[in-house]
Amino acid sequence: MLASLLLDYPDADWFARLDELHSYFADLPTDVRSALEEFVELAREAGEITWQRRYVATFDLKRKCSLYLSYYATGDTRRRGVALVTFLEAYRAAGWEFDSDDLPDYLPAVLEFSALGDPEIAGALIASHREGVEVLRAALEDLDSPWALVVRTVTLTLPPIDDRTRERFLDLVNEGPPTETVGLSFLGHLPPFSPSTQESL
Repeated sequence: MLASLLLDYPDADWFARLDELHSYFADLPTDVRSALEEFVELAREAGEITWQRRYVATFDLKRKCSLYLSYYATGDTRRRGVALVTFLEAYRAAGWEFDSDDLPDYLPAVLEFSALGDPEIAGALIASHREGVEVLRAALEDLDSPWALVVRTVTLTLPPIDDRTRERFLDLVNEGPPTETVGLSFLGHLPPFSPSTQESL
């Protein structure tokens, strides 16, 4: 849940909650706690306006730093609509009401779902898009971005990547997400979400 909140847009309310969020760090593993403490300190030093500008410059203007998980594998192509519906089906399968203005594959939303909804289904969603998480982490680290500290704590909670995921990750690092530009279509009949089917995505 902490990573979900820290990766969200840093508006005035975000900054107002930093002290509260920091109070939860004490019970975290040492490596996770150290990374998040460093991140919070950097945010405080930068201040609200500068931090917001850095956030937009990072996540809104760089293709390899998207917080939308399905973007890495599908880009803005017709397949993206199907991927987004899969996230919605997953939330519904767990009885989770997704009422955000963001798209359902927004990483902070998936992390919130993991903390407050169904961690098993959330884990399946993240595993299905693990290469995207790794591209995001690597891109942020290459930029020496403070948000790399938070994304790295997310990857620390995940199983080691297998050879297939590593190959897809390297392909995306080299080539970037698909670039076909089309309208997102949500038409079509999809089967109910099942974690066991997610490897096919």
